[in-house]
Amino acid sequence: MGEVQTITGVPAYVLRYWESEFKLLRPKKNPAGQRLYRRRDLDLVQRIKALLYEERLTLEGAKKRLIAESRKSSDQLELGMKETIYAEALRRIRDRLSALRARLVP
Repeated sequence: MGEVQTITGVPAYVLRYWESEFKLLRPKKNPAGQRLYRRRDLDLVQRIKALLYEERLTLEGAKKRLIAESRKSSDQLELGMKETIYAEALRRIRDRLSALRARLVP
């Protein structure tokens, strides 16, 4: 947790408090119970810090903003996945049409 404190400038006691308040902030723990912050956890800490200290949002306001951002990100990911599925379906249709055309043309 010391490294996270150094990187983010957020004291350890504040990080622990944020973990209890923000459901999205859930660092993994090793067998000894020490927190293991991943890159996305660090990014989230930086985002929470910006919302609270720079944008001056309340805890509730920051939670709502993070949830909204998370939903938007999830929707964009879902859209991207749908596009990939549709693109793959179109490729398969095109391949089948090409195979049929090859059979028709002597």
